[in-house]
Amino acid sequence: MMIRYDLKCCEGHVFEAWFASSAAFDEQADRGLVTCAICGTTKVEKALMAPRVPAKSNRRAADAPGPAPQSNGQPMMSAPVPPEMAEKLSELRKTVEANSDYVGKDFASEARKIHLGETEARSIYGEASGEEAKSLMEDGVPVAPLPFMPKRNG
Repeated sequence: MMIRYDLKCCEGHVFEAWFASSAAFDEQADRGLVTCAICGTTKVEKALMAPRVPAKSNRRAADAPGPAPQSNGQPMMSAPVPPEMAEKLSELRKTVEANSDYVGKDFASEARKIHLGETEARSIYGEASGEEAKSLMEDGVPVAPLPFMPKRNG
């Protein structure tokens, strides 16, 4: 199970991200791996959140089994993206794509190989399921969600 946190950076930007646990957030934040989805600063903290408690009349529907929200480890934004944020996200995408190798759906496997020293250390990005990301974090592999979906290169 993943935990969704509302996060706030030192510039006042608020965004959401998912973590395996509170300890996983703390560890990643201490290592500078949690960055603002808007400006990129690593000065990020948990924002105050209201608990998600269904109204009594809605409780049965809310507790019914069904698909969980699909975050794929990505920060989820519910409002339209302002132009200045879209520009920052575009710049971030260009930087990631220019300085990292896209490994697609092999991300979890490649990240683990790099962590274990089985292949050359390099910056990579790609796609991983929530379970894969959780397993990597539990094993101490440094990973962080991107605030955009990678362009598939094949």
